[in-house]
Amino acid sequence: SILGIGLLAIFVLLTLAFPDAMPNRVNTWKARIENFQEGDPESNYQVEKSKIAIASGNIFGQGPGKSVQKNFLPQSSSDFIYAIIVEELGLLAAFLMVFFYFVFLFRIWKIAWNTGDAFGSLVVLGIGTAVVFQAFINMGVAVNVFPVTGQTLPFISSGGTSLLITCLGMGIVLSISKKEKENESQAGDAHID
Repeated sequence: SILGIGLLAIFVLLTLAFPDAMPNRVNTWKARIENFQEGDPESNYQVEKSKIAIASGNIFGQGPGKSVQKNFLPQSSSDFIYAIIVEELGLLAAFLMVFFYFVFLFRIWKIAWNTGDAFGSLVVLGIGTAVVFQAFINMGVAVNVFPVTGQTLPFISSGGTSLLITCLGMGIVLSISKKEKENESQAGDAHID
């Protein structure tokens, strides 16, 4: 963790010291953070439309497919899908999604706990925690807790690369879980013999 934080700090300092190395990205990052801090509605168009979508969802929502803001909100099917889900299905669906991600995290921790070797546990925890962390970042951006990041909502947002990588990660987790079950069953068979 300390090494990762140190490398991130060095990367940020290098991009600020040499902005020509990544000209578009550095300016975008700075603008997003400044817009988030200022809270200016005109510079935060996406976030304002997202908040309108969430507010118009009420408790039970407008109904599936009846979102109005998806026509005005850029990236409504990927980066801001959470706001559209809340608008269409309501606040109850929003809490249900958060609950399902917590259940997913609990299952990840359970698989990691039951894995016999440390490497398998760390891989499962790393992949699963990253997926849940990405989900909460996406939801936080939609409700204006974090600046706009461009993170997709795992398993839900449209987009091929993000979905592919998430599914590959889950395949690794399932493979580790299956291997542990096979090891338990072989140990049980050997004990019976």
